Amino acid sequence: MIRYGIVGCGHIAKKHVAAIEAVEGAELVAVCDTNEERLREFAKDGIEGYTDLADMLKTNVDVVCICTPSGLHPKLTIQAAEAKKHVIVEKPMALTLEDADRMIEACERNGVKMAVVHPNRFRPAVAELRRQLDRGAFGKIGHANATVRWNRNQAYYDQAPWRGTKEMDGGVLMNQAIHNMDLLLWMMGDVEEVASYHATRIRNIEAEDTSVSVIKFKSGALGVLEAAVTIYPKNLEESLSIFGEKGTAIIGGPTANWIKHWKFEDISDEEAETTIKRIDEDPFGVPGHQCIIQDMTDAIREDRTPVVSGEEGRKALSLVIACQQSAETGKPVRMDDLQRKK
Repeated sequence: MIRYGIVGCGHIAKKHVAAIEAVEGAELVAVCDTNEERLREFAKDGIEGYTDLADMLKTNVDVVCICTPSGLHPKLTIQAAEAKKHVIVEKPMALTLEDADRMIEACERNGVKMAVVHPNRFRPAVAELRRQLDRGAFGKIGHANATVRWNRNQAYYDQAPWRGTKEMDGGVLMNQAIHNMDLLLWMMGDVEEVASYHATRIRNIEAEDTSVSVIKFKSGALGVLEAAVTIYPKNLEESLSIFGEKGTAIIGGPTANWIKHWKFEDISDEEAETTIKRIDEDPFGVPGHQCIIQDMTDAIREDRTPVVSGEEGRKALSLVIACQQSAETGKPVRMDDLQRKK
């Protein structure tokens, strides 16, 4: 059995609990939170509870899931790595590239594996889109588009003092759209340059609530990213679109789980309709967190790097940081300037 511990008993921790319970060969043995009331909700049925991570790290836990506010991820990840524990860290892995590099280096130095929670890669429609890219179905790609038109009302930000802050939350790109940026990078490859505008238009928060960016990929293709948490009165749309010389694909819906458009030169309308219906029958598939837990469990047994590694998580974070720098300076930012120095 691969033994898991969770740090941070908030909302997202419940997804980790369900995921660990669903994976054969994985077992939740410990939880940690400084809030004893929250801790009691999770520390039951033989699961040990700790208010100090140092105490939990002295146990036989193999993997630590970091489910705390984003600003705490670096310190806790490094602490777990120094104790020779593998790490799964929620997105964003950190709020600065310096912290992300310290996390990656700590895991490398201590010979432990690190995975970042970008579960949207495992959605059935997204996986199908990646398959079409891998087989070259689009031909030469012209551009791609990612859209996050969601609602996070003021009550959402007021429920915890860290939400909406630059130090602990990071804003709409860091806290919501980073998943979509991960998908853009996974589909389109490395970015050469980005230019962005940010604004805090409606929510009473420190970070931005609206962002628009234009991206130039190293392939020469272009991209557009629109992200907002100000849509009235509820989540409207999350979409990922790719446009090529031989294919057009749009994945959308309130969350990007449904195929909205699927046209390829070498795929008949009947075959396309079959694919769309297959996705419609099970648009969510295996929960993404379960896929992340399964992959880490397998990676430990097979002694390989997790699919969404620390380096992969850093790529999405780098794009967020580039967008932030561009918005702050009013100038395009070249991604090569943000590469990890080894």
